[in-house]
Amino acid sequence: MRRKQIVYPYIPNSAPGVKAEMMKEVGVTDVMQLYEEIPEHLKFKKTMKLPEPILDEYSIKRHTEQLLNKNYNCGDHLNFLGAGCAQHFVPAVCDEINGRGEFLTAYVGESMGDHGKWQAFFEYCSLLGELVDMDILSIPMYDGGQAAASSLRMANRINNRTKVILPKTMNSEILMILKNYLNSMPKADIEIVMVEFDPQTGLLDLNDLQQKMSAQVAAVFIENPSYLGFIETQAAEIGKIAAAQGAEFIVYTDPISLGVMEAPANYGATITCGDFHTLGLHLGCGGCQGGFIATHDDMKYIAEFKDLMFGLTETLAGDEYGFGEVLFDRTSYGSRDKGKEFTGTSTGLWAITAGVYLSIMGPKGMEEVGQTIMQNAQYAAKKIAQIPGVKINFSGPFFKEFVVNFDMTGKSVADINKALLTHKIFGGHDICQKIQGIGQSALYCVTEIHTKADIDKLVYALQGAVSC
Repeated sequence: MRRKQIVYPYIPNSAPGVKAEMMKEVGVTDVMQLYEEIPEHLKFKKTMKLPEPILDEYSIKRHTEQLLNKNYNCGDHLNFLGAGCAQHFVPAVCDEINGRGEFLTAYVGESMGDHGKWQAFFEYCSLLGELVDMDILSIPMYDGGQAAASSLRMANRINNRTKVILPKTMNSEILMILKNYLNSMPKADIEIVMVEFDPQTGLLDLNDLQQKMSAQVAAVFIENPSYLGFIETQAAEIGKIAAAQGAEFIVYTDPISLGVMEAPANYGATITCGDFHTLGLHLGCGGCQGGFIATHDDMKYIAEFKDLMFGLTETLAGDEYGFGEVLFDRTSYGSRDKGKEFTGTSTGLWAITAGVYLSIMGPKGMEEVGQTIMQNAQYAAKKIAQIPGVKINFSGPFFKEFVVNFDMTGKSVADINKALLTHKIFGGHDICQKIQGIGQSALYCVTEIHTKADIDKLVYALQGAVSC
């Protein structure tokens, strides 16, 4: 018996009459004729076991809300998770601007109506460039992992070398992206070399770095602040070691830290990269992130950027400026398969949002938020370290994240985080399997959103979790 055709009000062209008219127009009598290129053995021939469709808007809204309400979220839980994506305050004006139709729906611009989007991109590049103290940025890429990978590919093209050096403490998720990306492109055969770290401080082992340096090293890459939170105080020396062998020095940084930390360019970085999700963006499942790469104004570097760039020029009016794309042929849009790397849809809407955040914060605001984060994190670490059996790993300075070790409590991080959930608290990120030899340790993140009362509640809950 043939199943009755259903018209789905939220799926365009699902009415039988409209479908029949469209099929007639393209000359097919069966919808599956449109998928003839799919091999028969890959086609699902049975009836899919799907629930009955919900056809009215109100019912589907209620159904969706019931599903979403099963989630724990940062609205009703205290959140101390970080590890690459942390919770920061988002000023209301950020959402107001990125929700405007000329930005939200304008896609990339190109031949469509611009409505100021190219100028907004230019302003974002100018503001972030000032923050990182470099001259050149492209429009943003997918996320920080993509930015790190493309930075290393840039170094490979600049000096035609085949090795990159990374710290063993780096973000394991970004490391997976690098391993996947560095050798997935034509004419690339890049070897990843990992450098040891000091178990007391977390800092890079300079002796091990020196031993692994050679004329084949394209770049030395560090995170500062590091994935484990500590500040790499040897960064300038690492940059000198890289420069002595003619290698690029790439620093992956958190831009919200640069109101209180020195910009990587000023301690030797030749390429700065990172993720700007900390600049006015909400936490989002798989979204609200954007990668950036910045360099000095040198064609050696500019020519190797894979993404579109925006500049300004004088117009015939004389007292006005126009904003548009520059060096277009450098990208895969302009040179197709001969491009440096493929460039696809960017996260331009988030770049505009980051530009809004930087413009309203200004230098003083960035300094204040950085100081607040460091003070909150220091207070949290001091109070947590007073809990019997709990200690803070690594003795050096840190920005907003720090490693808490629970080995002496006899409890696993999983057990402790489960106990914290009963207090509506998301505990630290479990890094037991991610960093060799670190034991039962979790990465805690404290930002400007946390009050003294929030931190005291965490400490109280942790005391109960480790003693029960």
